[in-house]
Amino acid sequence: MRVLYFSDTFLPKTDGVAVSIKNFSELLALRGHEFLICAPKYGDGDFDRMTDKIQVVRFRSGYLPSYPDIKVVLPSPGKIKKIIEDFKPDLIHIHTPGLMGLYAINAAERFGIPTIGTYHTLMAEQEMYVSFYRLFKLDKLFFKVGKFKKKLDLEELDKIVKFDNFNIRKKIILKICNDIYNRCDVVISPSHLIKQQLLEYGITRPITVVSNGMDLKRFQGIPKTFAGDSPKFLHVGRISYEKNCDVVITAFRQILNQYPKATLTIIGEGPAIPSLERQAEHLEMKDSVKFLGFIPNAVLHEEYPKYDVFLTASTMETQGLVVLEAIACGLPAVGVDAFALPELIKHAENGFIAKSFDSNGIALAALEILKNPELYSKFSKNSIQVASGHEMEKCVDLMEDVYSKVIEAMKGKVKKSNIFDLFFDLMQ
Repeated sequence: MRVLYFSDTFLPKTDGVAVSIKNFSELLALRGHEFLICAPKYGDGDFDRMTDKIQVVRFRSGYLPSYPDIKVVLPSPGKIKKIIEDFKPDLIHIHTPGLMGLYAINAAERFGIPTIGTYHTLMAEQEMYVSFYRLFKLDKLFFKVGKFKKKLDLEELDKIVKFDNFNIRKKIILKICNDIYNRCDVVISPSHLIKQQLLEYGITRPITVVSNGMDLKRFQGIPKTFAGDSPKFLHVGRISYEKNCDVVITAFRQILNQYPKATLTIIGEGPAIPSLERQAEHLEMKDSVKFLGFIPNAVLHEEYPKYDVFLTASTMETQGLVVLEAIACGLPAVGVDAFALPELIKHAENGFIAKSFDSNGIALAALEILKNPELYSKFSKNSIQVASGHEMEKCVDLMEDVYSKVIEAMKGKVKKSNIFDLFFDLMQ
């Protein structure tokens, strides 16, 4: 099979989407399939080939003023047309509902190519990035003002967030995403809980669940035990606002009252780090909260076993690769009752689930795990068991089967005409 990927995010930027694309394309390429990945141009660190069967084509891009990490890929209909004519894909796989996803679905319809879309990210839950206060970067202003105060007044910023929380933005983003995914032949959800959410969102196309998977040969844990007074907590991922890492830090303040020698390590990079560093300083635990920055995935499996409990307060995970990595390494976990997290963090089985944004609930759950050695050992053992159902090769088998069935079912797919045909025709 010849598969054409479209994504608004990819390596060298590291996130869950990029890791999923890398893993599936590399393992499927080993089975003889060929890939061409259309992705944004970043500059330093860009590459145009992963293996002899995986080519990468970069597209010019800008960025959102409110969130520089999000790339806005500029229209290149002529370039897409040439890629399709030269590569002759059997299938187009859309990984993001941004402009690359829009270009992809229009090209797929234009050329009659079977199309799959993976719903990696709940974009409607990220509407904060188009809010006025983020657009004008008032959050940074508040933190600068905070330097001249003895107390950092986060409540004032929260009031602006609530005031600017117009539901219309969420509806607009949801409509845009649905328009793209409802034009795919099949939609892939990384988890069963997210499949239910997509049905509620209004996705009408067939939805198939395929986990992003995990290399359990690398992320391979052994049951852990805990005893002592120096627990090591861990949070890993993109350190962006929607991950709610500030809630984790607030919860850790309460944990620190019970375990003064405890530490919280945060691995990852992102735009929220400066504000989180200020928060840790404000809560007088600068020495207990460590920011390690970005650690390459190739060595990340060596980090997880060094810690005792994984904490997350993210409210928009479609699966949560870092959670899967953590439990695969035997860590009990505490998360929140949002989207796919309860599918990996099973309440009272391998960890606890608190209410969203409930820092007190997260802290109490973590403390309960630490204070009960038998419960800790049970959770650690069960974490490894939960992760075992996401072995990467099984997920690749499923994805390969979906590809084959969609290609076979969509043979002779009728080409459609739309306004974007004009751009393709003009670029001939």
